[in-house]
Amino acid sequence: MPVHRPGPARRTLTALTGILAALVTTTFALSAPASAQGSEDIPHPEDDWAGSQILKHEGGATTGQEPPSVLATVEGVDVSSHQGNVAWATLWSSGVRFAYVKATEGTSYTNPYFTQQYTGSYDAGMIRGSYHFALPNNSSGAAQAKYFVDHGGGWSKDGKTLPGALDMEYNPYGATCYGKSASAMVSWIKDFSTTYRARTGRDPVIYTSTSWWKTCTGNSSAFGGVNPLWIPRYGSSVGELPAGWGFHTIWQYTSSGATVGDHNKFNGAMDRLKALANG
Repeated sequence: MPVHRPGPARRTLTALTGILAALVTTTFALSAPASAQGSEDIPHPEDDWAGSQILKHEGGATTGQEPPSVLATVEGVDVSSHQGNVAWATLWSSGVRFAYVKATEGTSYTNPYFTQQYTGSYDAGMIRGSYHFALPNNSSGAAQAKYFVDHGGGWSKDGKTLPGALDMEYNPYGATCYGKSASAMVSWIKDFSTTYRARTGRDPVIYTSTSWWKTCTGNSSAFGGVNPLWIPRYGSSVGELPAGWGFHTIWQYTSSGATVGDHNKFNGAMDRLKALANG
């Protein structure tokens, strides 16, 4: 039986159709919003950690020295992939007793060093927790809370796990407030917080600076009675707090401390830190 082969005109039409399809696909990919392009909306997550944007936007003294006259506190650190594999035994020997580890960012990034850092701090004897770097223009608060819990941000009442923390700071990729109004930002944070509580039974710690909070939430007082405050300020005192909070729970006082850079003080004695872990 003879084999039918398309003529030259048919072959030309087929080729043109293929070229047109390729052009349409390419045009869509180039014009698609960042949220439709997976992890491409997070160009450099290894450069984003708790305080990375605070130092850039607010500055402050980062001598690495412990602040004077701080009583009844517990020393801690926070880490991300920026630090790589961490010398936990060294930190323990220097007096560090708790740690926060970056777990996620947006809904497409996980810290490649998370296991070494999260499990390593626990094995060294520390009380540890994880944190999420928020990208409010990337997806909903609920979506990011779920992603966080599913990728290292959970909580268990074992006496060694702190509630997850939500890192709210300057946008490393664009507009300071991620293109949101103050009311929309407050709604986004509430969405994250209520979803996290529904999944874990705990209210997340909120990491933020007073300056960013005033600028991007209108200095909302909606969270002070519920969410513990972790505040960065690189100087001799914690300074002014955001509205709603009468006291801070954790103070990130330097980004140039020994071994890992970011060092913190828990505002209380060890028994209170254990109480925070136990809920």
